[in-house]
Amino acid sequence: MFIPFHDDNPTRRTAVVTYAIVAANVLAFVWFARLPQQARGLVTLHRGFVPQRIAQLYDPRPILIAKPVAVAHPLFGRAIVVGQVRLEPDRGEILVSLLTCMFLHAGVAHLLFNMWFLWLFGNNVEDRLGPVAYLLFYLVGGLVASACHWAVAPASVTPVIGASGAVAAVLGAYAITWPWARIHTLVWIVFLFVVDVPALVVLGIWFVGQVLSAQRDAAGGVAWWAHVGGFLAGMAMMPVLGWLLGVDDDEPPSAEIVEVVDD
Repeated sequence: MFIPFHDDNPTRRTAVVTYAIVAANVLAFVWFARLPQQARGLVTLHRGFVPQRIAQLYDPRPILIAKPVAVAHPLFGRAIVVGQVRLEPDRGEILVSLLTCMFLHAGVAHLLFNMWFLWLFGNNVEDRLGPVAYLLFYLVGGLVASACHWAVAPASVTPVIGASGAVAAVLGAYAITWPWARIHTLVWIVFLFVVDVPALVVLGIWFVGQVLSAQRDAAGGVAWWAHVGGFLAGMAMMPVLGWLLGVDDDEPPSAEIVEVVDD
């Protein structure tokens, strides 16, 4: 097991958008956890991403989920069973769910893992792109991740929630932009110790783990291919956005500029 906890990669600006996204996810989780049991299940179905609902954008037939749907308890991980639900072909709700699904989490561990990685790696990506471009990058990364999950399981009626796909895009952007940044990582192999390794190694291990999990757990309840797709989307978008924004690779925004004057 390994847990990255700090990087030697300074920034110029406060990561306002990253912190705002973290705060929004935490507030959404607190709200979600305080809902009655049945309401949590219904919110997950209506505000989470249900792949089969994409077909409702052009096929105006309702989806009847006849079998019970198990939804993880947001605090303790216990299953909440939701009975039969009828999902109407509400285009507005379907499109909005593509965004709201990024701000809901099934449990404490799910939330903490996503927000920790976003906190650790998002500040540098935001510093390089600027707040507006970074926010668009984050949201588009999440949408691409959902599209990848849909491509693999278009008929699935299992709701998908979590910021994992959007956060994966941030990880991909970091990996391609600062592959040799030193990441202080807590490693547990029999004993617990700290090592400094390049970002490419830490994030590469994470990415390979997602690919292997996707292949082993094809019928599981985790949208592994969304993680893979989000990561690759981040790797693809970051250089393009850097070019469009005129970011100089020889002098990244996080570099400190010092003026030297001869006496």
